[in-house]
Amino acid sequence: MLLSMTTDLSDSKGKRVATRAIFFVTGLAMGLWAALVPYAQLRTAAAAGDLGLLLLCLGSGSLLAMLGSGRLIGHFGCRAIILFAVALFCLLFPALATVSDIHWLAVSLFLFGMGIGLADVAMNVQGSLIEQVSARPLMSGFHSLYSVGGIAGAGGGSLLLGSGLSPLASTFSAIALVLIITGLSFKQLLPFGNHNADQAKPATQARPNFRLMLMAAMAMICFMAEGAVLDWGGVFLTQDRGLAVEHAGWGFALFAVTMSLMRLTGDAVVSVLGRQRVLIVGSIFGIMGYLLVVILPGWHLSLLGFALVGAGAANIVPVLITLAGQEKVMPVNMSVAMVATLGYLGVLGGPAIIGYIAHRSSLAVAFSAVAILFLIITLGAFKLKY
Repeated sequence: MLLSMTTDLSDSKGKRVATRAIFFVTGLAMGLWAALVPYAQLRTAAAAGDLGLLLLCLGSGSLLAMLGSGRLIGHFGCRAIILFAVALFCLLFPALATVSDIHWLAVSLFLFGMGIGLADVAMNVQGSLIEQVSARPLMSGFHSLYSVGGIAGAGGGSLLLGSGLSPLASTFSAIALVLIITGLSFKQLLPFGNHNADQAKPATQARPNFRLMLMAAMAMICFMAEGAVLDWGGVFLTQDRGLAVEHAGWGFALFAVTMSLMRLTGDAVVSVLGRQRVLIVGSIFGIMGYLLVVILPGWHLSLLGFALVGAGAANIVPVLITLAGQEKVMPVNMSVAMVATLGYLGVLGGPAIIGYIAHRSSLAVAFSAVAILFLIITLGAFKLKY
């Protein structure tokens, strides 16, 4: 039988803080891994292609866990799944810092990715449930803490490693911080994963409607746009716009900064504009950003374009997660898991598709295709229920 909430679902500062805390520690875990990647490559002597396959193991583990996460969250609740996920990626941190055999590192990354994937969906389900009983938008603020956690993990990890601390010692510092934050949040995590005490249909018979499928497609496009900047932005800036190789990361850095800033203010923006306008304006910003990148010459304008894409994409997925949680055709745990999982496919498959288009034509054409796909988000915003 599914665990469901009875009278425990209420909005409180404690629950909001606990939700933000889990977003933060999950982002911190991913950020710390980013700081450990060069050390892992040195230990394993992995070539660029081998490193790409290792990173694919992480993504594959996340995707596999996300595929089954909805039912697990429905049965065991957000709290149990979050605690299991946090324990899993904390247990894997020492392996990521020390394993020198590339095959064992691949296994470790796969399991680490599973922990990240489970936490990702469970915290979004918790966030959706808390937001539904709140008098104001909260989801963008929750997602902003993931971005802040990523910055803290990557930046803090780099500082610890740069100070002479070993990768293993650095991970133990991160584990301690993650466990303390999670422990303090424990009581405020929801012990259930759905808001309906009596479901009209069991989860096995639940079927997504047109709006949920459209939301999943919109999320996939947004994630694809993010992956395009991460994996191909630097290549475009150096090969097509003449930016020095050592500055190749500027494009994604500006993208990440504007995304973080827009998410920090996203709840206020949603309150003023409404969710439909946020989707429309965000997708138009994404279109304008990518067109600025490909049409106008000079790397300065391309950097501005990537920053504009980050500002536009920032609040699209948080709004879609909120809307998915409000659909009554499926339990919250299932609808949020479906949109998050299919959206994540954009991160995994998007860069490969862009690479294929670039191989057949050019990166400018591939980025233009992403701009056109943003039109689906613009038009789809008129078909959703608010």
